[in-house]
Amino acid sequence: MSQTQPIFILPEGSTRILGRDAQRNNIMAAKLVAETVRTTLGPKGMDKMMVDSLGDVTVTNDGVTILEDIQIEHPAAKMIVEIAKTQEDQVGDGTTTAVIFAGELLKNAERLLEQDVHPTVITKGYRRSAEKAQEILNNLAKPVTIKDTDILKKIAMTAMTGKGAEAAKELLADIAVKAVIQVEENGKINIDDIKIEKKVGGGTEDSELIQGIVLDKERVHSGMPKSVNNAKILLLDTALEIKSTETDAKIQVTDPNQLQAFIEQEEKMIKDMTDKIIKSGATVVICQKGIDDLAQHFLSRAGIYAVRRVKKSDMDKLTRATGAKVVSNIKELSKDDLGKAGTVEEQMIGDEEMTYVKECKNAKSVTFLVRGGTSHVVDEAERAVKDAIGDVIAAIKVGKVVGGAGAVEIALARQLRDFANSTSGREQLAIQAFADAVEIIPRTLAENSGLDTIDMLTDMKSKHDAGMEWAGIDVFTGKVVDAWETGVIEPLKIKTQAVKSASEVAELILRIDDVIATSGSEGGMPPMPPGGMGGMPGMC
Repeated sequence: MSQTQPIFILPEGSTRILGRDAQRNNIMAAKLVAETVRTTLGPKGMDKMMVDSLGDVTVTNDGVTILEDIQIEHPAAKMIVEIAKTQEDQVGDGTTTAVIFAGELLKNAERLLEQDVHPTVITKGYRRSAEKAQEILNNLAKPVTIKDTDILKKIAMTAMTGKGAEAAKELLADIAVKAVIQVEENGKINIDDIKIEKKVGGGTEDSELIQGIVLDKERVHSGMPKSVNNAKILLLDTALEIKSTETDAKIQVTDPNQLQAFIEQEEKMIKDMTDKIIKSGATVVICQKGIDDLAQHFLSRAGIYAVRRVKKSDMDKLTRATGAKVVSNIKELSKDDLGKAGTVEEQMIGDEEMTYVKECKNAKSVTFLVRGGTSHVVDEAERAVKDAIGDVIAAIKVGKVVGGAGAVEIALARQLRDFANSTSGREQLAIQAFADAVEIIPRTLAENSGLDTIDMLTDMKSKHDAGMEWAGIDVFTGKVVDAWETGVIEPLKIKTQAVKSASEVAELILRIDDVIATSGSEGGMPPMPPGGMGGMPGMC
C-alpha cells in the first residue's frame, strides 16, 4: 500500500497558527498592550520610564508616546498601537482610553468564544453595539461653543490633570484656551497655527502665550539692534547672496584688474539688493535662505534686524501673525509686502538666543512657550499642553461635550444593557459583553486611585439610577460626585472616536483564524514568538 507524500505549500521555516490558537494568541497580545498602559489612566495614573538603545530617557503617562517608544513586533499588538495613533491624529487625547477599551472588548470576546459563540456572531453584536453607542453618546452630550470659555478651560484642565504639568494646569489651561480663540477664523481652527516652543529654564509656571512667533534663531550680525519697536517685517524666501552658476563653469582671468572688476560687481549686486530692502522701509528681515556677510554688514549699518535659514513652516506662521507677504523677487519688493509687529527682539532663553516676533495685532498664528526646570519636565509639559489644545479644538469643532470621571461610561453601559435586552439570540451576549467592556474605564480609574472598584461602581450605578446624570469618581476624595459640577469635562469626540476605532480593531482581530508568518524579510511578517510580543520585557 503506497504512503501519501506530505505536500508543503509554505516556504521552509514558516510558522502557522490555526483556529482557536490563532484567536487566543492574538487576543493575548492585544490584552498585554492594554495592560501595559492601563496603570497610566486617570489623575492618579502612574508614569512609565522608557530607555532607548542610546540611553535616552522618556518619562510619560501619555498612551501613544509609550506605545510608540516600545518596539512591538507582534502583528495583532501592532493593530492595537494603530488605535492609539488614530486617536492621537483625530483628537490628540484619549489614547489610553481607546487602547484599554479595545483590550477589554477582546477579553470579553474570549469568554464568549470559550462558550462556543461563533466569532461572526460576536463581531456582528459588537458592530451593532458600536453604532448604538454613537447614538447614545450624541444624546448624552451637551452643546458647547467657542464663547463658553469657562467650559473650555475646564476641558483643558481635565486633559492636564494627572500629567507632569498638573501643578500649573490653571495657567496652562488658560493659555491653551486663549491660543485657540485667538487663531479661530470664520469658525475654522487649524492646530498648526499654534506653535508650541519648549525651552528648559525657569518653571512650568513661567510658560507664556506670545501674540506672534518665537524663532529658534539669533540675529545674523552683532552690529544689528537687539530690539526693534513698531517693526516693519520683510519675509524673504530668496537668498541675499550671489547665486552660483547651475552648471560647472570655468572663468579664465588673464588680468588682475578683471578679478577686481568681478569682486566689485558682486559687491554692487549685493548693495543693490540691500538698498532695495532699505528703501522699502523694512526694519526686520526674516530670510528663509542664506544672507551674505556683506549683505549682513549693509543691513546692520542701516539698523535692520535680520535672521536667516528660517523654516518654511515658520515663514507660513509669520505671514498669518504679521500680515506680511513672502517675497521671492527683491526687484519687485514694495511697501505693501511688509508686515507689522509691536516688537521684534532677541532674548536669551536658557543658553540659547531666540528671536521673539511679538505684539502682533490680530495675530492668527501664535506661540505657546512651554518652560520647565529639566528637559524631561518640559517634554511632559509639552505633551500635556498638546492634549489640552487638541481637546479644546475637538470640543469646539464637534460642538458637544460630556462629563468625565467615568460618568459617561456608566451612563453608556446602562443604556447598552437596555438595548441588549431588546435583542434576542446569541448576539445579545455580545452586546452585553460590549456594555461590560465600556465599564473598564471607571473601573480602572478606581483601581489606579487605590479605591475599591466594586463599591465605587455600585455607588455610581445607584446614583445614575437616582437621576444624577454625571455621577463620576472623584479620585482625590474617593467619593462619587457630579463630574459636571466638579469641572471634569471632556470633548464628545474622545469617546466617539475611542468606541469607533476600538470596536473596529476588535472585530478585525476576532475574524482572524489563521496566522501565517513567513521566515525572511521578503514581504512577510516578522516570525512570532509562540505566546507573546517581542520588544516588551517580561511579556512572552
